[in-house]
This record gives sequence, structure tokens and C-alpha cells, in this order.
Amino acid sequence: MRSTPSRRATATGALIAAAALLTVGVQTGTAVARPDGATAAPVAGTANPGALPRALSPAQRAALISAADAGKAATAKDLGLGAQEKLVVRDVVQDVDGTTHTRYERTYEGLPVLGGDLVVATTKAGATRSVDKASQAALQGVTTTAGVAPATAEKQALSAAAADGSKKTEADSAPRKVVWMAQGAPVLAYETVVGGLQHDGTPNQLHVVTDATTGKKLFEWQGIETGVGNTQYSGQVTVGSTQSGSTYNLTDSTRGNHKTYNLNRGSSGTGTLFSGPDDVWGNGVASNTETAAADAAYGAGETWDYYKNVHGRTGIRGDGVGAYSRVHYSSGYVNAFWDDSCFCMTYGDGQGNNKPLTSIDVAAHEMSHGVTSVTAGLVYSGESGGLNEATSDIFATSVEFYANSPSDPGDYLIGEKIDINGNGTPLRYQDKPSRDGISPDSWYSGIGNTDVHYSSGPANHLFYLLSEGSGAKVINGVSYNSPTADNLPVTGIGRAKAEQIWFKALTTKFTSTTNYAAARTGTLAVAGELYGTTSAEYKSVQDAWAGIGVGTRSDGGGGSPGTGTVFTNNTVVTIPDAGAAVTSTINVTGIAGNAPNNLQVGVNITHTWRGDLVIDLVAPSGASYRLKSASSSDSADNVIETYTVNASAVAANGAWKLKVQDTAAQDTGRINSFKLTF
Repeated sequence: MRSTPSRRATATGALIAAAALLTVGVQTGTAVARPDGATAAPVAGTANPGALPRALSPAQRAALISAADAGKAATAKDLGLGAQEKLVVRDVVQDVDGTTHTRYERTYEGLPVLGGDLVVATTKAGATRSVDKASQAALQGVTTTAGVAPATAEKQALSAAAADGSKKTEADSAPRKVVWMAQGAPVLAYETVVGGLQHDGTPNQLHVVTDATTGKKLFEWQGIETGVGNTQYSGQVTVGSTQSGSTYNLTDSTRGNHKTYNLNRGSSGTGTLFSGPDDVWGNGVASNTETAAADAAYGAGETWDYYKNVHGRTGIRGDGVGAYSRVHYSSGYVNAFWDDSCFCMTYGDGQGNNKPLTSIDVAAHEMSHGVTSVTAGLVYSGESGGLNEATSDIFATSVEFYANSPSDPGDYLIGEKIDINGNGTPLRYQDKPSRDGISPDSWYSGIGNTDVHYSSGPANHLFYLLSEGSGAKVINGVSYNSPTADNLPVTGIGRAKAEQIWFKALTTKFTSTTNYAAARTGTLAVAGELYGTTSAEYKSVQDAWAGIGVGTRSDGGGGSPGTGTVFTNNTVVTIPDAGAAVTSTINVTGIAGNAPNNLQVGVNITHTWRGDLVIDLVAPSGASYRLKSASSSDSADNVIETYTVNASAVAANGAWKLKVQDTAAQDTGRINSFKLTF
């Protein structure tokens, strides 16, 4: 339907054992739309300045959130959400060119929807540029009347928590009704949270989701994300402190009033703020309680500065508020963790209380869990959990290089200072993750069933390959030798560009359910926005992903599990105006097993108003993947796009259909061609 201009506008819209938020790592085909009003292609090797993140002050960010909140009803209508659905603004980031990325949660008849999060990108003029959803399922027809009692859900959750070591006899709060949307069709469920301690002394915050109709356990995840000062690891450094009369304390007034507390071997509460008669903290030896505090304060300060100066983000939430740190947790505790509920980092003192887990990369790792939590919210389970953990490692490395400490120079090793293995070796290696004896170097089907600290391996490997390239080299005195899954070389683009691409993808493309295939799609979209789709940087992103077994190379070769085989249907199909859906069919033969996790769907449609079109890919099994929804703000003609779909759950051979429906009157069009690349 041809509409007035007003229709086209939209409202502005831990280290060793860690945790998750909201949902599982399930990703369906999410369309990444061609940039609306994109600026000219950037100069070769230089990022498009308009696509870079804008440094927002806390006040500017608050104003954007307020505007998005005021317009959320209009946005929900524009997105075609049902009358029972409402949007809740969670975060807003903005590019230099005015493109605004608003992250929403959803409610259904007032109930929280777990796995219903989405990101809407709008241009400076207010037109919708892209929508990325955690789930493509339709949120409709969900009963809100429970068939089982809350006590059933609580009993189930207590049993699960007991298996992890908790001795709690009741949940932290009564089970709450939610809509569970992370896996398949949405259903009414209970979410129950149980506290206590895990077997190793880490606080427990187990979330258990129970089907409210059948009483079946649907999912569970752990809510704890694991993880002048004279420091133990960085030498003599400057840390932020505050003077009150004749007393100094470890409150950094220049970085959101970050505070450092002493738990004094306790395992609960805030502890005691470090204070003293002078502004000298610690002596570089673990036996001095202030030494770990100096390391933690220094790491927090450098991490704050990194995010602010490199990515324009003031504080973990972007609101200018500092988190706080707790050191000397328990006794002999060999871990560190981030906890959203206290908005804080906590550090154990290691084996024999001689190796506190307060090195700068550990500090940055834990704080980055906080950043992920308030942006993409990558659930700490399945493939999304591995990406969550890898994100913390990626920015831990980035902060370590940024700090440039002579005592702890930047490297691609995680936890190399804390000697957690007791033999002087690092906890993880980014150039070749398998050097730890467990982590895989490349993606494989089923990797989501492994511990997230190991399934993070391929993403860590990707970051190294993208930063430095493959092969043998020495960096800052450390020798690396990075292989690839297809035995082909990868040319690095430099760490600065690699971390820039990952951060922008995290904050504007990833959702709670992003998996490896979707992360590839997101990072490629960002690389295109920053450098152009024909740039060396874009090609290196493709090649680095192929280097860890995800997708094809920039020349169409290599990669896994895709084969590069192309099937095309060039038969023209007329799309009736405001009529029934029509299909174009491709019969796929000769492909062994299931379809790839990066199935490329090429669509060429001529249409006088693309905003009216709903486009789906239907697999031979009947499974449907939404490629494009109708949108009144999709103010353009034609659909000439290549979408990426994770179709690895269905067989490749059979009749695949491109299903297209014109949902409103006054505009006409046709399917010109439909292409599948396996």
C-alpha cells in the first residue's frame, strides 16, 4: 500500500566458570538489511567515520533512552507486534552518522518474554534500517493460565541447584511467570532462582525455567559470570583514590566512583572499603592485603579508560556509574566472577592465597561480562555462552594491550600471570586454543554442548586470526603459530580494527541467542558498514571465519560446513497485490546431510513498495525462516538481498521454497530469481 510520508517514519527509537542471562543459544535466520542512507564507501583501509560509535555522555545516552521509551508504542506498531506485546527499552547506542541502535526486551500480557529481545537500527531521519531478533517465532496464542503450581517449579529448581552444591531449602524468591521464547514456539513458564554456594565456593544464582503447563524443565543457567599502587602484576602504577580529612580510600572519583573493598576471606556482603593514612597501596607482595586491592583498582581503571577512549562508552552500562570490586573472597578460592545483581567484580586469592586473580586481563575479563550483559545479553549456555566468554577474553586482551604495562605487556594469552595451572602456563591461548589440551580451534556441530570456557575457543581463535593473521610470528616477545581449519592463510587487519568490529557487532547486531553462524553474519555486516563490502577488511573477516570452520572464504572456497554449491530458480513469479502468498521452488539434490549453518539465500524481487512484503524461506521439512517482515518504515522499492540462515537442523535435499506475500494494497511486483548457496 502506498502511504503518506508519516507512515514511513518510525519513532526514535568469569573467568573459569561463568553464567548467563535470559535464553539459550538458538539463532534463526536474521536479516541484515542494506544500510538505508549509507554514506559513500570509505577510503581503502580506513573506517567509514559515520559508522563508528559516537561517544555518548551519560546525559546524551539518557536522552536517547527517554526518546526511545516515549516512542516504544509506535515502534511496536511499526514492527507489527501484537496487541498483547509491549517493548521495554534496555540500551541505546548511536553511530556518528546518527544511526541509532535501540535494544528492547518484550512483555506479553505483562509477563517478561525470555528470548524475545531485539535490536532496531534507525537512520538519523527515523527510517528503520534493520531489525535483529533473538527469536523469529510469532509471539501469539500463549495461554497465561498455569497448569501446574509454582511449588512444582520451585522443587525442580531446588533439586537442580543441589546438584551444583547449593544447600538452600527454598528459592530466593517465588517462581515468577514468564513467556519462554528461546526455543521454538513460545510457552508459558516459571522462572525460579536459587542461591547458596556452588561446589567450589562460587556464589550460586541458578535460574531454572519450568513449563507452566506440563511441569517439564525447559532450561537452566547460572547467573554468576565467572571470570601510587604497588601491584603484584603490573608494578608501580597510579590508581584513583579519594582523600577525606587525613584518610585516603580506594574510591576512584574520576571513573564513576569505582570502589575497592576487602572481604577479608568472607563470602558475602560488600566488605570494608580500603582506606589508610597515606595514598600508597600495597607493596607488590600477596601477603600485604592492599596489593590485591591495588591490582583490582588498576585493572578496573584501565578497563574503564579503554571502553571510554576506544569505544566511546562511559562505564559498563554507558551511564557513567562505576562498578565496584571485592578482593580476598573466601580462602584459597581459585576464581573470579562478575555478578549483575551487585554490579561488581569479585576476586579470590588463588591456591594457598598466594596468587590473587587480580591481573589486568582478569579484571578486564570480568568487567566485560558486565558490558555483554547490558548489551547483547549473550546467554551463558550453548554457542552463545561460548561467544559470551570469548567476548570477555577478546576485550581482556584488548585492555592489556591498551594499558601497555611494562610489567605485563599485551599478549594473546589469558591469565598468564596468575598461574592458575600451577606450572606457569596460561589459562587460555587465543592463537591456538587447543594448546590448553581441551579447547577446540575450530567450530563443529555440537560445540554448544561443551563448557562455555572451551566452546569459546573458536571465537578467541577468530579474533587472533583477524588481528594478526595465521602462521608463526613473535609479538612482544611471545611466540605464536596460528593454524586454520582449511589450511589456507588468513591476512590480519590489525588488533585495533578487529576489536572495533567485534565491539560494534556486540552492541548493534548480537542478541541473547546469537550463535557462531549469526556472529559471522553480524561481524560481516559491521565490516561492510565500516569498510565496505569489497574492502580488504571485509574479505579478511570472511577468511578468518572460514579459518575456524564457519562459512566460506572471500573467494567462495574453503569453509565449513558449507560447500559453495549453488542452486537457482530464474522463473518469474507474479506477486498479487494484497493477495495470497506465492512461492518460487528450488529442488536441491546431491548435498549430503543437513543444510549448512550459513545457508545463503539470494533474493531478487522487483516491487514498488517493499515495506508491504513478508518473505520466508521454507525448508523441505516445512521449517520456516523469516527473512523479511512487513514494515511501514521500509520505504524503498525492490528487495535485492542475500540473507544468511542457520538451517543446520534440517536436511539439505528436497524442495526449498521462497514464500512471498504482499500484505497491503496499491503496489505490485514479481519474484525475478531465487538462489541458494550451500
